[in-house]
Amino acid sequence: MQTDDPMDYRIADLRIRIPGECLPGPLHPAFSPFAEPENGTPALLLHTARQIADVPEGCCLDRFPCIDTTTECRFIRWSGGIQLELYGPQGDSVRFRLPDGGREACTDCRPDRQPSQLRFGLWLLCNAAGLGHGVVSLHAAAISHRGQGVLFLGESGTGKSTHARLWCRHMAATELLNDDSPIIRMYQGQATAFGSPWSGKTPCYRNISRPIAGIVRLSQAPANEITRLSILRAVGSLLPSCPPAFAYDSDLQDRICRTLSDILTQAPVWHLACLPDKAAAELSYATVLEGKQRA
Repeated sequence: MQTDDPMDYRIADLRIRIPGECLPGPLHPAFSPFAEPENGTPALLLHTARQIADVPEGCCLDRFPCIDTTTECRFIRWSGGIQLELYGPQGDSVRFRLPDGGREACTDCRPDRQPSQLRFGLWLLCNAAGLGHGVVSLHAAAISHRGQGVLFLGESGTGKSTHARLWCRHMAATELLNDDSPIIRMYQGQATAFGSPWSGKTPCYRNISRPIAGIVRLSQAPANEITRLSILRAVGSLLPSCPPAFAYDSDLQDRICRTLSDILTQAPVWHLACLPDKAAAELSYATVLEGKQRA
């Protein structure tokens, strides 16, 4: 049975459309805050339940685990675009295809039967299509503080979520914006962070945006110390937090670098070597939002 819910979703001010006849029910609840009536030209139009042809194995650029420990993702560059293939433990597969330079993507995924796969595939498609509009998601935790956004980056296990929670606990008027995959772009002349329908294990799906006051890359250390990075070092610091499979595709990687370069003309980046404590949060707060460093 088809849903009467809106089939358009505005994410980071990009309109994503799944035609009503392609969607037998609403998407994952995480998308509900982003739903809007159909209107205007979408940046990405996704047709579901379509047949997708095989791509030669030699076209695969990257393989990595996704969704859960029993699912493998293959990121493929074919002659006319990119393809994402998800393989389950029984050898079953789901495929997503996006032609180069186009906005119409297709998948053989059936949303009513494979909702998790559709959600992950939409994340990658939104990133690939969004790069044409200067949009990219970061593996990061993001907070909102008095109308400004701050992002915390780092390798898995370095304490991004912990540091965001410390801000929320100890800095008045601080709220979580997104805990895993906020989206950044230049928007109305400002470097801006957006909430998204993807937030890891923390259900934080907020359809809001905040100008970026600063970006902080974390590493664990026996003492708290923060250092401002040059733009060149900042680009290198942010690249590992962008969709990792895109690093294997020269066109997508070039677009990411251009997007980051634009963002970093406005958004300063620091490296914070720290303990997971209140003092570390106070140091980053004082540096990013008060414009000073303290020991």
